[in-house]
Amino acid sequence: MRGESSVDLAVVGGGLTGLWTALRALERGQAASVLVLEADRIAAAASGRNGGFADASLTHGLANGARHFPGELEQLCRLGRENLAAAAGTIAAEGIDCGLEHGGTLEVATAHWQLAGLEDLARLARRCGERVELLDAEQVRARVHSPGYLGGVARPDTTLLVDPARLCWGLAGAIERRGGALHEATPVLELSASRPRGVELRTPAGKVRADHVALATSAFPPLVRRVRRRVLPVWDYVIATEPLGSDLRASLGWRGREGLADAGNQFHYYRLTPDDRVLFGGYDAVYYFNNGIDSRFERRPASFELLADHLVATFPQLSGTRLTHAWGGAIDTCSRFCAFFGNAAGGRAAYAAGFTGLGVGASRFAADVLVDLTFGITSERTGLELVRRRPLPFPPEPMRSAAVALTRRSLARADAREGKRNAWLRTLDRLGLGFDS
Repeated sequence: MRGESSVDLAVVGGGLTGLWTALRALERGQAASVLVLEADRIAAAASGRNGGFADASLTHGLANGARHFPGELEQLCRLGRENLAAAAGTIAAEGIDCGLEHGGTLEVATAHWQLAGLEDLARLARRCGERVELLDAEQVRARVHSPGYLGGVARPDTTLLVDPARLCWGLAGAIERRGGALHEATPVLELSASRPRGVELRTPAGKVRADHVALATSAFPPLVRRVRRRVLPVWDYVIATEPLGSDLRASLGWRGREGLADAGNQFHYYRLTPDDRVLFGGYDAVYYFNNGIDSRFERRPASFELLADHLVATFPQLSGTRLTHAWGGAIDTCSRFCAFFGNAAGGRAAYAAGFTGLGVGASRFAADVLVDLTFGITSERTGLELVRRRPLPFPPEPMRSAAVALTRRSLARADAREGKRNAWLRTLDRLGLGFDS
């Protein structure tokens, strides 16, 4: 973007949260003119690098929601299901080609101590009105042929699988068809209050004056200082195989094409892509000193090698299968593991950050919250404790790096000791804090 412009709503960030916010503001008639500013390319960061699990959870999973918002859990589950159905409706109505699959999820135990957690998950899911099936070892291995599975929980209705980058590009097209504008390669350098009711955004080659601003900067340095203290970028790594031949594909079973995750503290997530590759990620979440964000962190050979070993341990039949892709990206986590919200610039700007995981679906809900907060709309969403309460900030460096390193070691030790949590993890549990891979 070059020069100056004036709009009703400026959105900072061209990922899923920013794109959904722009589209929802237009769909709801809250803004006649909308401008999205993206420092890189649309979907270049976390929104285009994740596994594509569009989940109904607004709280990074049922267990996390029950831990932090026990009095709102059923309400949050209902809102999450409504949100996911609306997202699927938009994908269909706009003709967005993002490989949408209604696969649901299958969470599996790979150690005996994880089975109790799966039973708890099934109970929570039933409490929220979900269709759920608790599977023993024989039943789960009949669905997906992995020798390490000891049990599982099937939840067929709570997750859609998508190509997240194509979803972003489709949302960008929908924004433009409604008269919105998008500018890539346009970082916002400064946010400041301007005229009595406006906000000014300064870019390298121009300036935007907006009546309202929505901030969706994810793991990147935010324009509001209070947000920076609560966001910690954790780097996640992913590998993908070559497309599997028919015999190799059949050896996996996996006819339901569910999204899979194991139940360890350091867990993996994996799925089949539309062209029958296996995408396999997670486990080895990495934090770099002082909230490190740099393109050189996108490739970490040690993490790729570890994931390749774990892939073959999960599916021995894939031994010798060629890996064609490997990448990394930064997740915006916070101390309660799910998105938080707030206003800035005298109420003329609103922000959302800290998704930690499962943001593909929750980003659309966050967009409606941002529209509500930005335009001063009172709704069921804005009354939620999820929206009103913010997480505790992380400590400054070097304590921040030390705390993350200690937590990672403790989680790995807990996985190796039948889930037994040491004093550090128990302290974090009591405080409602921690880190999640």
